[in-house]
Amino acid sequence: MSKSGVLLLNLGGPETQADVQPFLYNLFADPELIRLPFPFLQRAFAWAISTLRAEKSRRNYAAIGGGSPLRRITAEQAQELQAHLVAEGFDVPVYVAMRYWHPLTESVVQQIKSDGITRLVVLPLYPQYSISTTGSSFKLLERLWAEDPELARIERHQICSWYDQPDYVQAMAAGIRAGLDQFERPQEVHVLFSAHGIPESYVTEAGDPYQQEMEACVQLIWEQVGRANDHTLSYQSRVGSVKWLHPYTETVISELGSRGVKHLLVVPISFVSEHIETLQEIDIEYRELAHHFGIPDFRRVPALNANPQFIAGLVALVRPHLFTPGLASTAFAPATTLQS
Repeated sequence: MSKSGVLLLNLGGPETQADVQPFLYNLFADPELIRLPFPFLQRAFAWAISTLRAEKSRRNYAAIGGGSPLRRITAEQAQELQAHLVAEGFDVPVYVAMRYWHPLTESVVQQIKSDGITRLVVLPLYPQYSISTTGSSFKLLERLWAEDPELARIERHQICSWYDQPDYVQAMAAGIRAGLDQFERPQEVHVLFSAHGIPESYVTEAGDPYQQEMEACVQLIWEQVGRANDHTLSYQSRVGSVKWLHPYTETVISELGSRGVKHLLVVPISFVSEHIETLQEIDIEYRELAHHFGIPDFRRVPALNANPQFIAGLVALVRPHLFTPGLASTAFAPATTLQS
């Protein structure tokens, strides 16, 4: 008898101060995130950089309450998604798996196997595809399926990219309009879309579609916003000395300040949940930077979290893949949303 399930994938984050260093180790040990010319050095590199960065990262997490809220928020998204599916007659469990912290993908997959799931819809909570996020998680699933004959009997339907999903686009646009309307003079506000960066070589050498999808996503959202404000796309959270996607968010903020911009609304475009990059990097670091460069009115659009329209978009993404007989596992198609 067929039994479907849904698996939400996310990055994960340390929940306590003690979690920070091992979380960072897991993060930097992934060659899809940081590619070294000599792969045998990956673990040594991960140990060194996680040790060096741990104290600063612990301070950053302390500034937002001590740990990441990502696990809690992702669990809320899963609960809402499952409730909506049940209401539509799809009595399916929704699982949450994190790439670099608990609940780790490896353990969640074992639970899926124990629950007797025969068809699994895999939905990464990254709207735009990158080899460093969705690609890394899919590679892990491929390895786990290849190593376990019992898992190999479970059909996987992988949704690779959904930056153009209408409910997601409209939910983002609604948040921006609401943010603009909180300003005394909304028409004078500059809107800054800040996306998580990736090394530029991923795009130029490995063919990562992330930048292209991000630019297309911003265009779709802005069309729905329907305002005449100036807007810019930039990239944040770079690590190391290699060249990452430009322009950098901190550079754009300084340039906007030098141009006399006084009102700035930041949109965390690649993040569907609040976590360290929104709560600390944007809300604290970039706010201080904006004030330093003469932008006194700095605000941010909240992440979608369990926004009802966003959850409706997730339902629309997984619904076509549920209880559809006679389908083999989907192929790995990075730049498209797979349809049954």
